[in-house]
Amino acid sequence: MERNYYFENIRKIFERNFEITRLYATYLERFPEVITAELIEDITKDGISREDALRAVLCELFALELDRPSDMRLYREYLIPSVRMMDTRRYTENPYYRNVPLTDKKIGDWEIRSESYPAYRGVIARDMDIREDFTEIPPLGFFPEEFSFPAVLEGGNEWMTLTPVDLDTCEEAIEAAWGDVITFGLGLGYYAYMVARKPEVRSITVVERSPDVIRLFRECILPHFESPEKLRIIEADAFEYAEHTMPKERYDLAFVDTWRDASDGAPMYRRMKRLERYSPNTKFLYWIENFLISRLRALRFAELADLYDKGELNMSSDEIRRELTEVERLIK
Repeated sequence: MERNYYFENIRKIFERNFEITRLYATYLERFPEVITAELIEDITKDGISREDALRAVLCELFALELDRPSDMRLYREYLIPSVRMMDTRRYTENPYYRNVPLTDKKIGDWEIRSESYPAYRGVIARDMDIREDFTEIPPLGFFPEEFSFPAVLEGGNEWMTLTPVDLDTCEEAIEAAWGDVITFGLGLGYYAYMVARKPEVRSITVVERSPDVIRLFRECILPHFESPEKLRIIEADAFEYAEHTMPKERYDLAFVDTWRDASDGAPMYRRMKRLERYSPNTKFLYWIENFLISRLRALRFAELADLYDKGELNMSSDEIRRELTEVERLIK
């Protein structure tokens, strides 16, 4: 088999992406509270920064040996840019946090309740950082004190939250909102609340399929809206509405947020992207889009790798890059 050095180099990058994602997932799912305020205080008493202390603890937790080139590369290219301290006030002073006093409430199988992260529990802090060479850095943030946030649960299982990643990953879509806006997925009403505050937004339409979520919102959140007259809620399936009803109406911006994470979101993202053609004058934005693209890109790369290993990958470097870069190719 003729070697393709460009493809083999990309394969090494994807292997590192997978490795750091595996390490982070293991930490967040199995050992999320192993890092404590007491531990960080003990490490930093000699003058080391909290970020470096966190990186050192993670290195030990991940069993990275920095005299090994591959481990040093993970540390230098992933851990250093990934780990950061977070400012609690940036979120608690957010208008929604200040003005929407949520109390525990249950309707049917759905309920709103307060949850919290203990100090120094790692959290995904924003959308995936994707570099030009396909390096993918999952952003890992830490609060120096306990951080409380509201959550919506269905049957006792967490379904929607309003955590730092939820706030940070909505910023672009909030800033871009103008005119007549539509959003798919109601959640805790954060996006609708923030967009309705903008004077350049005439209306905000929310498409939500769960009547219980809509009722929770109307009873607990809507009374605190500053501009409730701008809001319209439609009980409908997002994809049915996007295909059959939305093309008959006029929206300047659509924000899609109907998934919990990239694993369940990737197929829904692919499906909605294909429906954009029915509303060509509407700009579409998607929650955690980089994470979704990362997921689809990994699947496409696995297909290319299988062809390469069989000696059947007949593509130039430019063609390989387009296959992994252009969203139209990832969703086909």
